[in-house]
Amino acid sequence: MAGERVKLQVKERESRGSADARRLRREGLIPGVLYGNGTKAYAICIPERELRRVLSGAGGLHAILDVVLEGEKSTHASILKDYQQDPIRGHISHVDLQEVRLDQTIQASVTVQLVGEPEGVKEGGVLSQVQREINVEALPMEIPDHIDLDVSGMAIGDSLRLADLPAREGVKYLDDPEETVLATVTLPTKVEEPEPEVEELEEGEVPEGEVPPEEQPEGAADQPPAEPGADAGTGEHGEPGTTPG
Repeated sequence: MAGERVKLQVKERESRGSADARRLRREGLIPGVLYGNGTKAYAICIPERELRRVLSGAGGLHAILDVVLEGEKSTHASILKDYQQDPIRGHISHVDLQEVRLDQTIQASVTVQLVGEPEGVKEGGVLSQVQREINVEALPMEIPDHIDLDVSGMAIGDSLRLADLPAREGVKYLDDPEETVLATVTLPTKVEEPEPEVEELEEGEVPEGEVPPEEQPEGAADQPPAEPGADAGTGEHGEPGTTPG
């Protein structure tokens, strides 16, 4: 929601450094810096719960933060310029707040959200979001938290570019309107299973496990295979070593 303003109470840090930052995080505080607008930079820390409350509000990452330093009455209109996340836990581990003038434009990255179900998807196509963020320029109070893109009319083979994004009053799109592809609908990719390989034998070569004819006993090639259960060492009545008659 453009124009969302949230008050944020912060403390000024006495020291900087990785050891101090780790100590603050153990105490539930997120280290950061407040800078810009021709004033000195402040090393600050913010209660993690308070920061989470602010950034999960209606304005999201683009809310205007009315930052109040502990012990002061004046506010610093600021934006979240950058942040770092813990690679394991995923929590924010450091923030950069930039003080801004509300009557001067700023640049920011804004998320594009796809809305609707394309006709091509109903026919078996696959919707892909090629680019999820675009760069915009606007007054701080006019930066949207996201921009919707209606994809319901897309057929198989269609693409939507930045040029297809509806104009937004007070917001200037900075990326190339024709080169920036936002979404596509394509046919699903078929995965072809490889055919089993059949080993080709050279002339005169015998398949593995078989005995070449020239190595077989004389007459063995002309004899039919023995019946199951037959025993060459038994007589007609099954008595070993006897001869009928």
